[in-house]
Order: sequence, then C-alpha cells, then structure tokens
Amino acid sequence: MSASTPLSFPCLLQQFFVQRLIQQRQASPHTVLAYRDTFRLLLNFAHRRLGKRPSELVLDDLNAALVLDFLHHLEVERHNSVRSRNARFAAIRSFMEYVSFQEPSALATVQSVLAIPMKRFEQPLIGFLSREHMTAILDAPDRNSAIGQRDRVMLATLYNTGARVSELTGMRVDDLELGPSAWVRIRGKGRKERSTPLWPATARQLKSWLKAYPRQPDQPLFPSRLGTPLTRIGVTERLKLAVKVAAAQYPELAKQRVFPHLIRHSIAMHMLQAGVDITVIALWLGHESPVTTHKYVEADLAMKERALKRLHAPPQASARYRPSDSVLQFLQSL
Repeated sequence: MSASTPLSFPCLLQQFFVQRLIQQRQASPHTVLAYRDTFRLLLNFAHRRLGKRPSELVLDDLNAALVLDFLHHLEVERHNSVRSRNARFAAIRSFMEYVSFQEPSALATVQSVLAIPMKRFEQPLIGFLSREHMTAILDAPDRNSAIGQRDRVMLATLYNTGARVSELTGMRVDDLELGPSAWVRIRGKGRKERSTPLWPATARQLKSWLKAYPRQPDQPLFPSRLGTPLTRIGVTERLKLAVKVAAAQYPELAKQRVFPHLIRHSIAMHMLQAGVDITVIALWLGHESPVTTHKYVEADLAMKERALKRLHAPPQASARYRPSDSVLQFLQSL
C-alpha cells in the first residue's frame, strides 16, 4: 500500500485497539472491553441505518449526523443514562482523535464528530445505606450453607474495603495478608494497585473462610460454584438476595435500589461521619484526587441541612428596649 492510499476504516479501527489502546496506552482489560462494546453497538447501528456490513464502512459514514443519531438511540431506545451515553461517546472521540493523526484526509469528518459536545446533566447527591441497614445486610446470608458463608465474607470484604465490584471479583487468595496487620491488595482502575487494611472482624471471617474452603494462591478469593471468579451480575444478584432477607427486619429496604457501588458509597459516608480525614478516604477508595471524594462531603452537608430544616428554633420572647438615661429617653421619644 502506497503512502498516498487512505487507510480503510477497518484497518484504522484495528490499529486503534492494538497499537493505540493496548500497546501505547496500555489500557486495562476493562477499558478495552468497554471500548469494544461501544463499537459493537455503533457498528450494529450503522448496519441497520446504512445497510452496510462493518467491513464495508468508510470513515465518511461515521459522520456527525450518524454519531448523533447513535447517541440518541442509546438514550431513547436502549434507555442509557446520560452518564453512560457520554462514556460511549468518549470512546468514539478517542478513536476520532487517533484518526486525525493517522489519516489527515478524514479531518473534515473527524472535526464534525469532535465538535459534538458531551451532554451535561445534574449530578445527583450520593446515596448510601445507614449503619443499621448495612449491618442487617451483612448478617443476612445463611451461615449454614457454603454459598451463604461465601456471601457473608464477600459482602463484609466489599464493605470493609469500599472496593469496586470489578476489584472485588478480581481478588485472588494471594492478595490477602492475614498477619497481625491484615490487609488486601486491590487492583484498581488503570492498573493501579492499593493495599487496604482489614478490620479484625473481617480478617477473622476471611481466615475461617479459607480454612473451611482452602484454595491455591492464584485462585479467585470469591469463586462461583464452578470455581471461576464471580461476575458483576453474580455479585449483584447475591447482594439482592441479602437485601431481600434484611428487608424482613427493615421493610424500607425493599423500596430502595441496593447495588454493589452503593456499598462503596456507604463505607465512604460512614468513615466521613466518623471523623476520618477526606484524604484518607480518598486513598481508601483509590481516588486519584481528594477532589473526587469531595462529593461525599457535599452529600453529608446536604443531609445535615435537610435535618436542620426540620427543626424549629426555640421561641424567645422579644426583649423591649428601655432607655436607662434621660438623654436616651429623649432620643427614644423622637
């Protein structure tokens, strides 16, 4: 192929994933999969709209009009949130930025897509569970079954560490250090690792769990029935079962949407309310900057403001001013 021959769309897409994402940026497997899913959706949408197979598409087909229609499709037909819509669009933008350097002849199409703004949305206040609700959920799984024992220690670890669900399912047996100072290694976003301390109660549960069900060091800490790592859906379903049991004690839980990331929010809020410094919470959660963690402070302040509005100031009798001097009495009489 001569230097003047434009690169085809399939060629550019393959180079973007292999050279740009995997080799140059060393993107995590989660990032690669997220970008892959975005382009699967986009290519299927283009096939239905244009009648072309992915291998037949050219860059001009992925113009601003098509991308805007695709983003609209995500929100209206697939019922994606604005946050999810923006995440999909971020993957497309990243590809287009790569194309701008690799194929200058496509600059007009690239610029038209890059000119599409991210959609703005209101950031909802952080939701979290109360300590009472959290305790009931942790105590819900059946102590007498192997699956229930796994769920108990898994949810306790999730709450203790504030791990993302992908971080939880990625934990291996050799990530644990159960000595006098117990901790667990967590592999976070962007291949970043952190070590999170374990409370004595959590460490005891993990010791008992591994003693009852020993496994090799490189095996998943919380396996499925088949011995493979639990999936995100698997963790979510086990949490839902625990919430259903806990709702017998706290019926209001049945009306609340409880998901793994809510447990992460809950430990952050509980630490904040216990007086833990915001920078420590940021390190605990694996945030790159305490600025990200500041949303928990805002949520805590908003909650306190709502509580304050429910209170009424105690009635006080208005004190009438009485001048004590004849000159002041004169001035008062004017």
